[in-house]
Amino acid sequence: TLLKEKKSLLAATPSIWPVMGWVTSEFGQRINPFGNDREFHKAIDIATKYGRIIQAPADGIVTEVAYQQDVGQMIRIDHGHGVTTFYGHLSKAIVRPGATVKKGDRIGHVGNSGRSTGSHLHYAVLLNGVPINPRKYLN
Repeated sequence: TLLKEKKSLLAATPSIWPVMGWVTSEFGQRINPFGNDREFHKAIDIATKYGRIIQAPADGIVTEVAYQQDVGQMIRIDHGHGVTTFYGHLSKAIVRPGATVKKGDRIGHVGNSGRSTGSHLHYAVLLNGVPINPRKYLN
């Protein structure tokens, strides 16, 4: 039973980059790119080629696919164990709510939708609803 639980926890832990690129905005305090005020950025922004495939960093269930004014086309995945990941500014989602995904599955394409300064992925990890630095999970 303990081994099954550990295996489940490992599969649900977001441990691979959702897309390859370069981080243009880190988690934490930053200057708002649309003004001079400071804000807390609850994710990392990974700049890369428009249309590049985004992969699920862990097993989970897609809980939301929607368009929101600020983050544009977005996806939310529940990985269990209190872990949720969020992907924003997509050009296209290729999963639907309720879909089961495995680590490495294609979930969408990088875009520039919503309030964005260029083609990138807004990638957030939440633990029990609280944003945490995604770099904690990335190799």
